[in-house]
Amino acid sequence: MSFCEHCQGQRFDRAQVLRALRDARRQLRRDGKSKSAERAIALAIQTIRRLEIPHLEVEDDDVTGMSVH
Repeated sequence: MSFCEHCQGQRFDRAQVLRALRDARRQLRRDGKSKSAERAIALAIQTIRRLEIPHLEVEDDDVTGMSVH
């Protein structure tokens, strides 16, 4: 499966955010910080993993010039 440049960038951005959140969660565990903070980060990770954001793409032959995919 191939992705347009925008979607590929979006997948890359989401992967970066997930890595940063996982690193933060590991740091909280190492430092023995609050379990509620760790749970909040885990919830954020789950939420971001489920995120699917459609975007508008300009097409030459479309009447409105935009389509969602």
